[in-house]
Amino acid sequence: MKLGVVGLPNVGKSTLFNAITKAGAESANYPFCTIEPNVGVVDVYDERLIQLAKLYKTNKIIPAQIEFVDIAGLVKGASEGAGLGNKFLSHIREVDAIVHVVRCFKNDKIIHVEGSINPLRDIETINLELILADIDTVTKRIDRIKKIVHGGSSDLATQKEYELLNKILDTLKEGKSARILSFNQDEKKIVDGFFLITTKPVIYVANTSDTLDDFQKENIKKIEDLAKKENAEVISLCAKTEEELVNMEQADREMFKAELGIDLSGLDKLIRASYHLLGLISFITAGEKEVRAWTIKKGTLAPQAAGKIHTDFERGFIRADVVKYDDLISLGDYNLCREKGKVISAGKDYVVEDGDIIVFKFNV
Repeated sequence: MKLGVVGLPNVGKSTLFNAITKAGAESANYPFCTIEPNVGVVDVYDERLIQLAKLYKTNKIIPAQIEFVDIAGLVKGASEGAGLGNKFLSHIREVDAIVHVVRCFKNDKIIHVEGSINPLRDIETINLELILADIDTVTKRIDRIKKIVHGGSSDLATQKEYELLNKILDTLKEGKSARILSFNQDEKKIVDGFFLITTKPVIYVANTSDTLDDFQKENIKKIEDLAKKENAEVISLCAKTEEELVNMEQADREMFKAELGIDLSGLDKLIRASYHLLGLISFITAGEKEVRAWTIKKGTLAPQAAGKIHTDFERGFIRADVVKYDDLISLGDYNLCREKGKVISAGKDYVVEDGDIIVFKFNV
């Protein structure tokens, strides 16, 4: 999973990126500090893997991973190439979801490109540039097939594409992102082929100070109200505090978190929000060799889950032996789980659930 961290210059993007990836990306108080995107890969902490490693007496744990991409700050006119707009837009097309950092705190020492703190205005600035970029993409695509459709020589697939493009264009021209539209499964496959930016899921990150005042609380509420209309997620955190926490020793970190009333780290919040937003779960393979988490979409069938491990597993799928994590931990032994009827033999129609521990049987 690849998440693109975006926002206006000087809103705390790189500070947050540093905190969650420990990558040490340059962070400075001037626009366009981030020119080429910084990339950091982080492990998804999963307590279940630790407990299973103890059970199977293995030291090799391979967690799921998320790739974070810190993309250059965006400014007005980016869709027409202003600032680093063209680079920004090309990089953002490559991610699975957008982490949009929005500044909610006041600090006269940190420059804001607009001269004041207004989260909804900042969101609108970026969203408008993304919408304009998508309008350009959609318009060019419509122009390519318009003559074919109007000439009566198009097939059903081309006509459907033309209808979807115009539906999306009408929404974009209203100043709304394409993600607010609903598509059935067949339509979604067509729309995915357009590679639009505004169809990508969004997590808004309200970057606050370590102590919330009424101004910040009010703006977080505004962002949450906006997110509901867009089917987006919202989390709030203090990027500066997250950066400080990541550089502390474990004992000091826990003490500091307790003092601030922080239960989850910014990374944990982001991971939870991204899994929920993208409809992701993890199944597990476990044994003496290794314990490993595999990320899949909710609703994935057993053969396709097997394909995440190796294409041969999906191609030659026979069955999947599945035990629930809680059952295995409770009984403490896989063979005992089998004796107690807790291991099921699942066929091709089995829908994999979060935390399933699976042994795939295949033949190629």
